[in-house]
Amino acid sequence: MPTQATGSFTYADWVETPVAGPEEGPRLARASVTNTFSGAVEASATTCEYSIAYVSGKTGVCSGHQLFSGTVGGRRGTFAVEERATFGEDGEVHCTFEVVPGSGTGELSGLSGTGGYTARHGESAVPYTFAYDLG
Repeated sequence: MPTQATGSFTYADWVETPVAGPEEGPRLARASVTNTFSGAVEASATTCEYSIAYVSGKTGVCSGHQLFSGTVGGRRGTFAVEERATFGEDGEVHCTFEVVPGSGTGELSGLSGTGGYTARHGESAVPYTFAYDLG
């Protein structure tokens, strides 16, 4: 049975680069992001890469991968997650994520799990949930 866990993260850096399309219409971009996680997952300076499809100036979808090096439930190692999110005019980002199968190393070998968060514009810390199994 998966362990139900919570915590929060903060954005340390967000660098977005336009790829194609006009500023206010449908367009593509990519973003490189650094986060710091606390709680069930303890990891500083994670690496995250997003592909973003804007439908309008402030709405759209994104997907990406994030690489963690730290601890989950006190066990140390690295792992990656795949993320999918939607965002709207209200400034909320709704994201779900899943551990990439086979990506756990060290004491996190065999890690699996899913989670999610809702980020609100202007929040400094974003709460997350994570249901995980350490094999």
